[in-house]
Amino acid sequence: MTVRVRELMGRMTLEEKIAQLGSISVHRLMSDGKFDIEKARELLKHGIGQITRVAGGSGLPPKEAAQLANEIQRFLIEETRLGIPAIVHEECLSGLMARGTTTFPQAINLASTFEPDLVREMTTAIRKEMRAVGAHQGLSPVLDVLRDPRWGRTEETFGEDHYLIACMAVAYITGLQGDDLKEGVVATAKHFSGHGWPEGGRNCAPLHAGLREFREVLSFPFEAAVRVAKVQSIMNAYHDIDGIPCAASRELLTDLLRGEWGFDGIVVSDYGAVHMLFSVHKVAVDEKDAACQALYAGIDIELPDIHCYTKLIDAVREGLISEAIIDEAVRRVLTVKERLGLFDNPPFVDPDAAAALFDSPEHRQLARLIAQKSIVLLKNDGNLLPLRKDLSSIAVIGPNANDPRNMLGDYAYAAHIDLKEPPTPIVTVLEGIKAKVSPATKVLYAKGCEVFGGTTEGIAEAVEIAKQAEVVVLVVGDRSGLFGKGTVGEGCDRVDLKLPGYQEELVKAVVETGKPVVLVLINGRPVTFGDLIDKIPAIVEAWFPGEEGGNAVADVLFGDVNPGGKLPITFPKVVGQVPLHYSRVPFSHRDYVEMRNVPQFPFGHGLSYTKFEYSDLTITPEKISPAGTVSISVTVKNVGDREGDEVVQLYVRDVVASRVRPVKELKGFKRVTLKPGEAKRITFHLSADQLALYDRAMRFVVEPGTIEVMVGSSSEDIRLTGKFEIVGEVREVPGERVMFTRVEVEPA
Repeated sequence: MTVRVRELMGRMTLEEKIAQLGSISVHRLMSDGKFDIEKARELLKHGIGQITRVAGGSGLPPKEAAQLANEIQRFLIEETRLGIPAIVHEECLSGLMARGTTTFPQAINLASTFEPDLVREMTTAIRKEMRAVGAHQGLSPVLDVLRDPRWGRTEETFGEDHYLIACMAVAYITGLQGDDLKEGVVATAKHFSGHGWPEGGRNCAPLHAGLREFREVLSFPFEAAVRVAKVQSIMNAYHDIDGIPCAASRELLTDLLRGEWGFDGIVVSDYGAVHMLFSVHKVAVDEKDAACQALYAGIDIELPDIHCYTKLIDAVREGLISEAIIDEAVRRVLTVKERLGLFDNPPFVDPDAAAALFDSPEHRQLARLIAQKSIVLLKNDGNLLPLRKDLSSIAVIGPNANDPRNMLGDYAYAAHIDLKEPPTPIVTVLEGIKAKVSPATKVLYAKGCEVFGGTTEGIAEAVEIAKQAEVVVLVVGDRSGLFGKGTVGEGCDRVDLKLPGYQEELVKAVVETGKPVVLVLINGRPVTFGDLIDKIPAIVEAWFPGEEGGNAVADVLFGDVNPGGKLPITFPKVVGQVPLHYSRVPFSHRDYVEMRNVPQFPFGHGLSYTKFEYSDLTITPEKISPAGTVSISVTVKNVGDREGDEVVQLYVRDVVASRVRPVKELKGFKRVTLKPGEAKRITFHLSADQLALYDRAMRFVVEPGTIEVMVGSSSEDIRLTGKFEIVGEVREVPGERVMFTRVEVEPA
């Protein structure tokens, strides 16, 4: 504890301490769109720990939002007894979730790039926009390991593989927090833990997973966020694990997170999670009991409003919880405020600077680059793609062809509050195509049907449009939203993975015209195609590509950009195969009566307009100790006639172990750009630490044995294989260990 924090705490009344453990939604401090000082005098008289979504919750343009943040902080500094500023938190999954900001591609897009450095660049840009409006904490990234794509929040994740998620997490967090937190934004890793595998794919439903899988897989990204990225905030998950809600689990939020991993930041509740201990989980008798359980478990701040935690004053006085536990949480909150520099300089910002920075040309260009690199070419029979720019005519059809709102993920501002017209200019696929083709090309358009609901009446028009065109670009998929306002997004879970609404009928009707069809998916979860898959020659996965998504899709369709993205999640053939993640154990691969248990498109899959050749695998040394490192090298050459990107993927398999192991696990990857005829040598330096497992005695150990090595273009497209041995005695691995593979790239 620093001298400053100790001095502040020594002066605090109990009421002032409790206030630092709470938050308040900005709209409660406003009247007629302006700061209401009389409300502030009543609601903020003891100070406050956090203000919820000043920019995002007020709905104000950047300049006015920055002015509002200044007014709130000035009140806290000048008109409360202790003068402690608040942490302003915002959502920032795909950019600061506020009016007029840059809307980047969704998280599932980021994972598809397989390029962590690009993610770091994006969150550096987000940090600048957030700081410009006086924000200090972002409620991202989502580190849930996805297991059931029926879950609506699939789009918010980095996919199904814990190693890939951890790599993206570290990049996201380091970009957002920056080198100096006094100029950075506190990242919030969520939802701790196991939220991506809810029972039945239903949001907030219980997690059913063994302790070893929970530790090794589901919690690995969070451990990396703490140990490597030094994340400063963690948010609990809503669900229960074996009957214990995460919000009331001291074993999770204190023993594991702080005691074992050494986390030294703040734990914030997911919105309403403390109250849910009483209202939903029924493990608390009232709000006071819920507050005591959550605080004892390790939740420092109740979000989005202080509600249950106000009852802590009576709880302390009644002896239900000790003031020492209150003090520990307050110390953590004040320490993070000090790290943010809130005590050194008044946290005021220049409103004019905010207006100039939001959605700058540089940030828009970065959004386009990320969208380009996230696009996955799933199928390209007969090399239908890339298209010629001088086509005589092209039909652009589908409910997502010209709807700017549908280009955005659920935590983009327009989608989150369900605006019909986004305040930031959004480029649709139709607009991108029109800007790309020659002046002589006739571009025809028909919506065909709605994403969900509506009727089939528009399909006939779409068919007629298709018949008039040389090529059809059919843009279908999802509409992201929240709690039933979308076909995907938070609270939008599904029983099926087929295209929603009448879209499948639209696709069938257009395909039956016999015209060449390029299917473009604007969506948030894998799609099952049924028999249609064999009738569609080209499929492009664009996910929710953000404000420059239409331009990025057109860049790929017409060959100005060679697609190089890879799937961060398996596409099943039918929903009944779920869970179908690539890293299952051997017996999980058994076939069904109706079909083989193989995916439509595997994890890591993604085609290119060129071809890559793998050769010369070397593994040195052939034997390592349980504390050693092995170097795995491969040469990759572009043997086509276009420049392109390849994501070289390293998988391993523990051949015989003391417990059942997956058939393969991703342990390294590298995206490389190769000109025609160019070759590069990629070397993965894999530590034995990364092969550790929890044995029967729950020791985290490296065991001697044979490790099979697989290098390839996807989890199924393995080009080269080899092996090495771990020799010696079983070694127990410490917490501070090597978690990531170091990769070197050299000319071949």
